[in-house]
Amino acid sequence: MDGMNEDDKEQLHEEAEEIRAETAAQAPELQEHDQLAELHKQVEEANAKALYAAAELQNTRRRMEKEIADARTYAAAGFARDMLAIKDHLDRALAAVGEDLRADKTAANFLAGIESTARELEQVFTRHGIARVESKGQPLDPHRHQAMLEIPSDEAEPGTIVEEMQPGYVMKDRLLRPALVGVARKP
Repeated sequence: MDGMNEDDKEQLHEEAEEIRAETAAQAPELQEHDQLAELHKQVEEANAKALYAAAELQNTRRRMEKEIADARTYAAAGFARDMLAIKDHLDRALAAVGEDLRADKTAANFLAGIESTARELEQVFTRHGIARVESKGQPLDPHRHQAMLEIPSDEAEPGTIVEEMQPGYVMKDRLLRPALVGVARKP
């Protein structure tokens, strides 16, 4: 057989199959053996397909569970982002109040209500995992900060945040809004 070419081998194989088919037709036990072998092959293929389908189902279930968990965790992210604007307005309003208005009794009562509202909003943020992004004095992190300008500075290392124009916030580990910052550079 070693001296045979591929065509000869194929022809020999075809002849062997023809002889086997003729013999099988005359020998019922050989026919049963062939049928049993075919059934075993089909069972193995069905088992392989079933295992593949089970693995695919398990992967789909895990993906869906993760998506549901993320949806629960971050469902309020859009609402929280909208609430940040309200917090910014409250903070700016309180920062703009001078000592003369704080000395006035009527204005002081009004300011106490605004301060109370700002504290309550901060507590709600904390309960829902919303935290302010650390900025001033930190190195610039493009995942949490957005550099708006460079400020010449001898005191700070280049790339260090020296000014915060607008605070950034995260909700658990997801960024809601980057901090708008000024970064130090060599003069």
